[in-house]
Amino acid sequence: MRKKIKPKKGQESVWDYPRPPKLERTTKSLKVILEGMTLAETDAGYRVLETSHPPVYYFPPECIDFQWLKAVENKHSFCEFKGAANYWRTRTGNIVLAWSYPKPNLTFLPIKDYLAFYPSKVGACFVDGERVQSQEGDFYGGWITQDIVGPFKGGSGTWGW
Repeated sequence: MRKKIKPKKGQESVWDYPRPPKLERTTKSLKVILEGMTLAETDAGYRVLETSHPPVYYFPPECIDFQWLKAVENKHSFCEFKGAANYWRTRTGNIVLAWSYPKPNLTFLPIKDYLAFYPSKVGACFVDGERVQSQEGDFYGGWITQDIVGPFKGGSGTWGW
């Protein structure tokens, strides 16, 4: 494992996040841009915090422009903590941009039908105006900002952490 980075004042270390993951309400301004247009925007989202992963942000369905999205048929996955996930792609293509939990486990019921976006698959994602970096590997879809420190699971050589 890589050496853990000690957080500075105002930063969070992903190694201080819990496992099982924690669901937390956020009032930070969240935005997703796709092809130069705002696809999703809210200040009433949630974030999921899990050991070794940058936060994943979830958007309420009423804050998403669904005219640009289409549900992916026959693609599902299962999270031991959140439950069965469905996926969303661009309406005109096959790029998977987001996922959601239509029937989440009890702890994650507040994010029922909320969408989480992969920062690497859309034009840009922002937290309080800061453009995020995507978590390497795309499996987890974490959003990295200057106030989050790693090292982060997801990249090559990190699966055994």
